[in-house]
Order: sequence, then structure tokens, then C-alpha cells
Amino acid sequence: MHLTVEEALSIYPLSEAKLIAGSKGTHRIVKSINVMDAPDISDWIKEGEMLLTTAYLIKDNPEQASALLHKLNRRGSSGLGIKLGRFWESVPETLITEADELNFPLIELPFQFTFSDQMNGLFRAELARRTDTLQAVLEKQRKLMRFALRPVRSRSLLESVSEVIGHPIAVIGSRGELLFNNSTRTERELLGGWPWGNRNRKVRIGEEAGYRLPLLQGEECFGYLVFCSIDPLLLPMEESLFVQGAELIAHHIRAGDEDYFEHDLHREFGKLLRRYLKGDLSCAELVKAADTLDYGLLQAPFQLVLSDVPEAGELRQHELTRLKEEYAQHPEFGRMKAFHLVMEEGLLSIYSGERMAPERFSAIIESCFDKLKMGESFYPRAAISSRKSKPEETKEAFAEVKEALRLTAHWNAGQQVAHYRQLELAMVLQQVPAEMMQKYFSRILAGLLGREPEYVREMLHTLEAFLENDGHINETAKKLFIHRNTATYRMEKLSELLDVDFKKTDDLLRLKLAFLFRKMLERG
Repeated sequence: MHLTVEEALSIYPLSEAKLIAGSKGTHRIVKSINVMDAPDISDWIKEGEMLLTTAYLIKDNPEQASALLHKLNRRGSSGLGIKLGRFWESVPETLITEADELNFPLIELPFQFTFSDQMNGLFRAELARRTDTLQAVLEKQRKLMRFALRPVRSRSLLESVSEVIGHPIAVIGSRGELLFNNSTRTERELLGGWPWGNRNRKVRIGEEAGYRLPLLQGEECFGYLVFCSIDPLLLPMEESLFVQGAELIAHHIRAGDEDYFEHDLHREFGKLLRRYLKGDLSCAELVKAADTLDYGLLQAPFQLVLSDVPEAGELRQHELTRLKEEYAQHPEFGRMKAFHLVMEEGLLSIYSGERMAPERFSAIIESCFDKLKMGESFYPRAAISSRKSKPEETKEAFAEVKEALRLTAHWNAGQQVAHYRQLELAMVLQQVPAEMMQKYFSRILAGLLGREPEYVREMLHTLEAFLENDGHINETAKKLFIHRNTATYRMEKLSELLDVDFKKTDDLLRLKLAFLFRKMLERG
């Protein structure tokens, strides 16, 4: 039972009783009811227990009545109910005065009702309250389950959990940073007693009660969820609802990877990065902001990645956020220092701290695309800048990835990720007139183009694979699914027909340029 004295006095038949003293103590909690049937009953009274008596043991001894009142108050009793009409016609004025001084509720019980009537009335009311609470909790659990079964953005999830459970909440990061707060409590109040242990517990937040739970991924705690303005006497079933809300939030967020879970420094750096890329901020100010993150961003050699999806509006924002989460979860990317920012141009990512081959970098991004599983119509793309070593080169890197995404027409068929270095020549040569490109291509490959069409097609395919694999015969053979000796024979024949030496850089460059012009002509 968890009722205040004031609530208990509103329940029939205790509602027929009269509060004659201790009106300032009606906030005391009634946890149970006991009946006085022995001289030493006060020695057995528990905190929160209300004592009912006929006054038989104290009827002839005012001092004993006063001692009983004081002892009950010291032991944390919630009040004393005296049934009049049998041994006392009225409660002595001295006892009433003492009860008022102690703010201890003193109640006149009506004669026509038995103690069992009073207790049964309270127990029935408590049972009804618990039943209503259980039904409300079950309905809230159903709503939480619906959130768990559909993808939602992390901020709307937090607001929804707070709304469903019916309490304002705050999310605290593992380093004590306030990540989200829709309560009226200040950061100082919410962080009282920091650092904390990894267990659920009721806490005091300012003048109110709260409930704090760790957000766990396995054994690792990456933050805390705090429910504010709770009832200090919440039931176990209500505590289980808090636990479910914490588990739901922990499942959906990835240790601060979502924009709304980034602390103020991250958000501020994102704003400054946007300003810097627009030319409204100096590089020195951006570097200073990066240093406050303690990430080493822009100091070590770094690269930029710009990713985009074909969707528009809110759906585009949602998919870019999902892609950001995939990047953050990848174990190889996890070893690198990273910062992600969803902006107008797409998802901009800064990676530093570890050198990675362009092919491997592209493969990781493509694997993240695959995990999104958005169907055949979903074709995300990403461009990777060349490696930069100075913060001042950030704008240059951003220009590279934007231009690389713009030149998707020059990408290989089916390619989703391109490195700027792969497109650099195309960018330099895009101003060459088409007529000159065609003339150059025809002249360089003249010795082959006059042959039979099927033969020309096969040999051009072989030569293109050879150039794409940097002149490695074994890799060329693997790509064409032919024997190494077959690949070697074809290259020897091509050397003869085209009058080139594949060991000379100049000859390889001319052929590479011819195929680049051919691709640019085919794609307009």
C-alpha cells in the first residue's frame, strides 16, 4: 500500500473519520495498517504504518498516551486512528495539541465501522489503483514495442519514449555530458553525484525524485537515462517500464553517433565546419574547434568522404542518417578518428588517423551501402578525396568530393564509390573538344581498329582490363576469366599491332588517355 494520509482519508469508510490534529502531516505515506492489541505494540510499528486503536490501553493514563504519540512519531508511523464511543468519548485536548506540534496525523474513527471495515476499504482502493496502474503500464509497453519495431530517428524516439511513459527525461553521456533534456531540471541538478555506478536507482534531482538507469551495450555503459518528476512511491511494474524504455533507447542509439546525441562541442564544430566551407570562418578558428574535441581531426593526414542518396526531403535526411550510423558501426572505420555531418550536399565525413588503400576504403563504404538494403531503386553514391596533410586543405578536399560526385557520368557502370584520384584525369581533360578526343583515340589504336569487329572488341576489352590493373598480367587474367598464358599472348599481339612497349610509361600513358577519351565520348 502506498497512499498518503490525505488520500486514505478520502476512501470510504475512512472518509467518515475526522482529522483532528496534524493537518500538516497528511503527506505522510500509509504503507500498511496495524491494530493495537498489546501494551508494547508501538515497539513493533514499522515506518509508514498507521495504528488503529480503541484507546483501551491508554484511556486512564494521559502520560502513556503522550508517550505513545511521541514513540509513533519517532518510528515514522503515518498516523494514529482512535475509535471513540467505547472507552473515550473524545480525544483529550492535550493529546491534540501535542499531535499538532509534531505534525502527526491524529484521526477520530467513527464508532459504527469496525477496524476491518477501515482496512478493507483501503485495501480495495489499493487493489483498484494497482490494477489501473498495471493496465496503464501494459498499454505503454505496447506503444513502446511499436516504436521498437519501426525505424525512427533517435531524437523523435527520445521524445516519444518520454511522452509514452509520461515523464520528462534526460540522456547523459559516458563522460558526463548532457546530450538530451526535455525536463525543467538544470544540468547541474541532473549531474549531481557524478560519476555514477552502472545500476538502476532512485535519485534526488533538485526538489523532485528521479530514476536513473545506465544505457548498456553488452557490458559497456555508454550513457545514462534519467526519468524526472517521478512518484517516489512508484510501483515495481512502473520501474519495469523505465527499464524497458532504457533498453529501447540503448538498442536504437550507437554511443552518441546520432546528431542529437552529440554533445554541444560536436554540434558547435558542425556549425563551424559549415561556416568554414562557406568562407565565413578562418581555418585557424576551425582547427581550434577541432582541438577541443580531442579527436586529432585535421591534424593527422585526413580524407573527406561525401555520400548522397537519390531520395529527397525528409526521406533523404533519414537515409543519410542511417548511412552515418552504418559508417560509425563498421569495425575498420571504428579504428579511425571520424566526424560526420549531414548537410545540404549530403553526408560529409572526415576520416583521419590511419592510412587506407583507396580500393579498401571504397570496399568498406560499399559494404555499408549493402547493409542498408533499400531495394533495387536505392543507389547511394560516395566520393573520396585525395589524402590531405594540412588543415588548410580541407576546402580543397571538399571541392574534390563535390566535383567527383558531380562527374558520376565518368564512373564505371554499376560503380557506387569513386576516389577523386580515379577521376582526376577526366576532370582535367573534360575541356578537350570531342573531335580531338575521337581523332586521338583513332590514331593511337589505328593498328587494331581495322580488324574484324569481334576481334577488335575482344582485344580492346583485354587491353582495358590490363590498364585498369596497372599492367599486372595475373590480375588481368583473373578479371577476364582466362588463363595467364592466354592473357600474355594477347598482350604480345597488341604490342605488335599497336607498336607499343608495355614496359614504357609513355606508351602506357598514351593508351590510358585513349581509353579515357573513349569513355568520355561514350558518355557524352
